[in-house]
Amino acid sequence: MALTSGNDDQGLDRSSSVPLWLQVFADLRRRLFQGEFDARFPTDQQLVDQYRVSRQTAREAVRRLGEQGLVERQRGRGTTIRVQELEQPMGTLYSLFRAVEATGAEQTNVVRALDVRTDPVAAARLGLPPGSDLVYIERLRFVEGEPLALDKAWLPDRLAHPLLAVDFTRTALDEELIRRCGLLTTWARERARAVIPERGDRDALGMEPGQPAFDIERLTRAADGQFLEFRRSLMPGDRYALVAEWTAPGIPGQVNPGAPAKERTR
Repeated sequence: MALTSGNDDQGLDRSSSVPLWLQVFADLRRRLFQGEFDARFPTDQQLVDQYRVSRQTAREAVRRLGEQGLVERQRGRGTTIRVQELEQPMGTLYSLFRAVEATGAEQTNVVRALDVRTDPVAAARLGLPPGSDLVYIERLRFVEGEPLALDKAWLPDRLAHPLLAVDFTRTALDEELIRRCGLLTTWARERARAVIPERGDRDALGMEPGQPAFDIERLTRAADGQFLEFRRSLMPGDRYALVAEWTAPGIPGQVNPGAPAKERTR
């Protein structure tokens, strides 16, 4: 299923099993990251006209964008775009990469592996038997030609098999899960710890011996509650920082009580 810009309902595939709101959501997010809405985000009616969908479908797509912190609805002001800085809430690693690219920096990926294999450890994290087939994706992520992260992701083959046909050089895994598999990540848990990378990973990232890195483990679920992805991202400690913000409950003037931790690149 391809989503393309244009005047003919933006290339929605109405014969696809992927819901129309999810197709609209994916296309809007793509267009947003490409800077198409820098001036103003479309109104509900404009989205209805562009995509030839119901108002309910358009609003559901925009609501999901809001859940990801990309837009904000305000009474009397319509939908506005939230400024994407290099700091991002934990759990939105690929939004971070898109934000980097949106600043004008070029992001590219070198795909080191894309195949089906077994991995007892990853299978256990995904709640599957040890011998389960898993789609494995390993990518070296670059920003302006400098390595930023080494990503290793495992997904159940029965859910993610269509990803084997994807060219991941310039696309995000979560977007392809929507396009190819009709799956939207609705829950994620991340755990970061400091490590000294093994030689092979260290060399891939251009790091010096003994230089520390962040090892970030991510586990996600789809809307139906089943585990969708287990990922490990290795990022050099001098190019990445974890930032936490919090405000004591009940303090006047607080903006976002209970705000999640944030992450940023340097």
